[in-house]
This record gives sequence, C-alpha cells and structure tokens, in this order.
Amino acid sequence: MNVTGFFEIVTGVFEVAGVAAMAGGFIVAIVLAVRAFVANGDGGRAFKTLRDSIGLAILLGLEILVAADLVRTVTATPSLTDAVVLAIVVVIRTILSFSLQIEIEGVAPWKRALMTSPQLIAAASRKENKND
Repeated sequence: MNVTGFFEIVTGVFEVAGVAAMAGGFIVAIVLAVRAFVANGDGGRAFKTLRDSIGLAILLGLEILVAADLVRTVTATPSLTDAVVLAIVVVIRTILSFSLQIEIEGVAPWKRALMTSPQLIAAASRKENKND
C-alpha cells in the first residue's frame, strides 16, 4: 500500500466516523429525551434535552468531518481550487459550530469567557427556575 492509498483510507475513516457520530448521537438524543419525559413528564424539558443532545452530536460530527477535509487537502496534490474549497467548507462548518454552540449554551463563547463563576451560577439558577 502506498502513502496516498493510506491517507485515502484515513480520510474515509474520518468521514464515516463523522457521519456515525451524528447518526449515533441522534439515536442517543432520542433515548435521552424519552427518558427525560418519562422521568419528569415535562415535554419542555424533554424537548430541550433532545435539542441540546442533537446539537452536541452535530458539533462532534462537524469537527470530525473538518478533520477529514484537512487530511484530504494536506495529502492531495496541492491546487488553489482545493485550498479555496477547503477554506469555504471550514468557514461554513465553523459558523455552524458557533451557532450551534450559542443555541445549546445560550451565550456566545466570547461572552461566556467574560462571565465570572457567580454570574454563571446565577444564570444557571434563573434558567432552572424558568423550567420549573
């Protein structure tokens, strides 16, 4: 097996792992949401569990797929077209990751870093009280 063939296999493994992470995460999210609904009888909390879990699974899958794209681009014959396509794909996936993270956590990552621990605890407490 030559080096190019090896990297094609590695890229394929990353792609399958990324899709599997999203598909498996979707199934796990449904199971978690059903368990939350059965335990609490609260459809709102079950929906939030489902939404957050699916978002996390998509984030994980996107990160793995970006790794696959990086391996493919770095190991392929360099061309400007490939580099531009990779840049566009990475930008789109990064924007998706940021928007999903903001949706899941309810705060932008740069604002979360500015918050102190007491503020985080108070925000979590207010969020929990809204759900009750």
